[in-house]
Amino acid sequence: MRNPLDPAALDAAIEDVHRAGVPGLFAEVRDGEEVWRGAAGVADVATGRPVTADMRHRVGSVTKTFVAAAVLRLVEGGRIALDAPIGRYLPELVPGARGEAITVRMLINHTSGLAEFLPYAYPSLKGMPVVADTGPQSLEDHRFTRFDPVELIGMGVAAPAVGTPGGAPGVYSNTNYLLLARLLEEVTGTEAERHITREVIERAGLRDTTFPTGPHIEGPHSRLYEAWFGMIDPPRDHSVCDMSYAGPAASLISTVADLNRFYRLLLAGEIVSPSSLARMRRVGPVISQDGRPIDYGLGLHPMEGAEPGAFWGHGGTVWGGGTLAMIRADGERQMAVAVNLQRWNRIDSSGRPTPHPVDDALARFHRLALYG
Repeated sequence: MRNPLDPAALDAAIEDVHRAGVPGLFAEVRDGEEVWRGAAGVADVATGRPVTADMRHRVGSVTKTFVAAAVLRLVEGGRIALDAPIGRYLPELVPGARGEAITVRMLINHTSGLAEFLPYAYPSLKGMPVVADTGPQSLEDHRFTRFDPVELIGMGVAAPAVGTPGGAPGVYSNTNYLLLARLLEEVTGTEAERHITREVIERAGLRDTTFPTGPHIEGPHSRLYEAWFGMIDPPRDHSVCDMSYAGPAASLISTVADLNRFYRLLLAGEIVSPSSLARMRRVGPVISQDGRPIDYGLGLHPMEGAEPGAFWGHGGTVWGGGTLAMIRADGERQMAVAVNLQRWNRIDSSGRPTPHPVDDALARFHRLALYG
């Protein structure tokens, strides 16, 4: 049964998230041809400049769906074999028996067993995933560091393995997607960002979606406030930041409208073929970055809190910013939401993040957006 959009209820729900503690957030919700766009709060806590629904935003790991789509388009063209070992393409980056055991598919669905490089690039995060054993100092130390992606991959490959290739559960790791970016470059002879732009972003007609060319976000945008679990108080603006620490794994800049358009076209079979889309939606167990078990496919996963398989999409975080994009399997109902605060939960005596009113307010907004 169709539940039409309720603009007044959506306005109230997004305002509740702001009142719960997020400085500013904005979203677009669609039901068929019906569209609601809304925003609440401020883009700059110092000036009171309001957020607007058309702002550009760092969308973090939502980028991974774009990378996966670019790889699958090359699979369709016969230029990449999904179950070929990555060592066949990049023997210098994943050498020896390990390179022969890890396939392209395992990189896309996070079952490679390769560790996350971030705790090695950011020394104060070495305690991950135990939040209480981390600190935020490296975020500031490396605000303008230009990381070499080959060095970052090397950190992940050299670190102790987090699983066996193809084993279950997999473990979410940005190392996988930096390798996929190098794979795109090896096969096409083109910079990964340029190839993804041409084959995915432009193909989808996304006018406000780009990879960064420097530390600043071009166009109207919000500041991004990082709290690092209460260890940065008040939260510090990290909107100006060199995103080479994430590279093509998580550095994309977009809008909520563009994200909704992208996922709508993806599920309609207009970005990759229907058979590739079916592969993307074939899931297995993966441990997320915050230690939760999730199901994950090829750069796409069923979203928590929805009926099993009813909604698909991806979330993403950067220092200070968060994004979530979800679409119903039939392509009719969808939501993209962006927030300008991250890691708002504080730590309890056992070292675990404590519940925060923002969590409940966001969950209520998501339910209203998706189910009416």
